[in-house]
Amino acid sequence: MAPPSRLAILGLLLGIILATLDGTIVGTALPTIVGDLGGLGHFSWVVTAYLLTTAVSTPIWGKAGDLYGRKGSYLTSIAVFLVGSVLCGLAQDMGQLIAFRALQGLGAGGLFVGALSLLGTLLPPAQAGRSQSMIGVLLPVAMIGGPLLGGFLTDQLDWRWVFYVNVPVGAAALLIVGLCIRLRGERGPARIDFLGAALLTAGVLALTLIGTWAGAAYDWLSPQIAGLAALSVGALGWFVRVERRAPEPIIPPRLFRDRNFTLAQVLSFLVGAAMLAAASYLPQYMQFVRGMSSTESGLLLLPLMLGMMGAQLFIGRAVAGGGGYRGYPIAGGAVATAGALALLMVGADTATAVASALTLVLGLGLGCLMQPAMLITMNSAEPRDMGAASGTTTLLRTIGGSLGVAVLGSVYTGRMAATLTDRLGRGGERLAGGHEVTPAVLLGLPDGVRDAFRAGVTGGLHSVMIGTAALCAVAFAAAWLIREVPLRTAPGAAD
Repeated sequence: MAPPSRLAILGLLLGIILATLDGTIVGTALPTIVGDLGGLGHFSWVVTAYLLTTAVSTPIWGKAGDLYGRKGSYLTSIAVFLVGSVLCGLAQDMGQLIAFRALQGLGAGGLFVGALSLLGTLLPPAQAGRSQSMIGVLLPVAMIGGPLLGGFLTDQLDWRWVFYVNVPVGAAALLIVGLCIRLRGERGPARIDFLGAALLTAGVLALTLIGTWAGAAYDWLSPQIAGLAALSVGALGWFVRVERRAPEPIIPPRLFRDRNFTLAQVLSFLVGAAMLAAASYLPQYMQFVRGMSSTESGLLLLPLMLGMMGAQLFIGRAVAGGGGYRGYPIAGGAVATAGALALLMVGADTATAVASALTLVLGLGLGCLMQPAMLITMNSAEPRDMGAASGTTTLLRTIGGSLGVAVLGSVYTGRMAATLTDRLGRGGERLAGGHEVTPAVLLGLPDGVRDAFRAGVTGGLHSVMIGTAALCAVAFAAAWLIREVPLRTAPGAAD
């Protein structure tokens, strides 16, 4: 099998751009969408429906690629995603938009995992470092660029173009991958693990809903969250038992017999939680305390994203040049822990430039954790399990981000509420959640209330950074257990 061309690699990366960008581009268009379609009470489900179906379908797409062909599975996921995108742009009410977003998310679940598994099939891990480092670059770029692009399209054209813009990019990916990637090989008869797929879907759905609702729609100790937790534990526990007996399990238990693979999944989960928590709550500080706009607060996180991008590009090139990889996650865990603790120096009066620059250290550390986790995953999995391995690491990073934001968000709210109540007494209870306070509203409040709210946001950020430092410290400890297993120098078996 001939090595893939740069154009073929570009086609795979376009799928990742689609999946990552669409997870963030819709947020800035939501107020306009709600004004046009109505349904204010259901607008959060425009995002939630997409995230739910993306999460539950990711490992299933990965396994489908292993069984029926990775190229065909990847092209099918792009087609489903594009159909969902067009239908979202044509939606006439909020119910239609939510349903079509669910369909779009179903396709999106196969984009990231499809690209990763194809790279693992076409390139040996020793050569895939540079390509996978580009994937690591695209993730933070999309987190910043998505909201900016969404706002631009909504203001200059129409909110429907937030969805239509996917069509030319997806069409290019379909054409390039269809024409430029050739996989040979025969696949034997395959049996689908329907029960495992159903149990995994139920467990991940419950976990995602916990991450979405806990501390926001419902209290952490509410019957609704307790019921979801019980459902998740029961479904995932049963799923593990089923997978041990299934002829073709969705997530093969044999993958976790490799210590490095298991540790890479731990790192993916922790990095997902730390990265999304920082990207979610640092803008709160920038907007409420420093008075930045939404766009400005995103741009001020550029040092964080540039740190991640730079670290991953460096590691990709170093590993491709024959260097080892074990030291990078160890260093990354230490640097990320130090970076999160450094942000405790940020106060209500800290200069904006200083606060922005301090995020660089955290970004460098997270980048040094993310890139080796992907490389180790691809190197530890057998060629027949490349899709399942890619799906597993993507799923765990997604769940880690969802639960990390939920848990640390509850800590953030609790610290903020304590500060406001301490400074304002009973009057602070009304502002404790901060749900009705926007940066514009804050400017109109009395000086004492405004100062108390800013102190509450700063204290909440400190609590989130302590939690982030704890996550990174666990990653640092786990990284010491990784073994330096030589990267394969031959590509995986044919599809």
